[in-house]
Amino acid sequence: MKFAHQSEEVFAEHLDLFGIDWIYEPTSFPLKWGSGSIKMMFTPDFYITSLDIYVEITTMNQNLITRKSNKIKKAKKLYPEKSFKLINEEQFYNFLEIDSRELAQKTIAS
Repeated sequence: MKFAHQSEEVFAEHLDLFGIDWIYEPTSFPLKWGSGSIKMMFTPDFYITSLDIYVEITTMNQNLITRKSNKIKKAKKLYPEKSFKLINEEQFYNFLEIDSRELAQKTIAS
């Protein structure tokens, strides 16, 4: 599978290590419309099937974190029946130190 960023590949490998099922970029959520077309979309990096949560990984600069955070806020407002989580660089590296399936799932779900 080809990932957009190396951190996504590492995250997927860690999920696989604990047998946590995931789907890469399975759904795009329209966030803004205008002139009869979609003007803004949000495609989370992962869907964690066992937790029914969409996860976005951001280990880059602060501008991207802010932009992705805003998209997640819009997605939560427009799709309240869905769960979304943004994992920043610090959370990402903390996640990689986890050594059990239960703790990994708890961390993603929190």
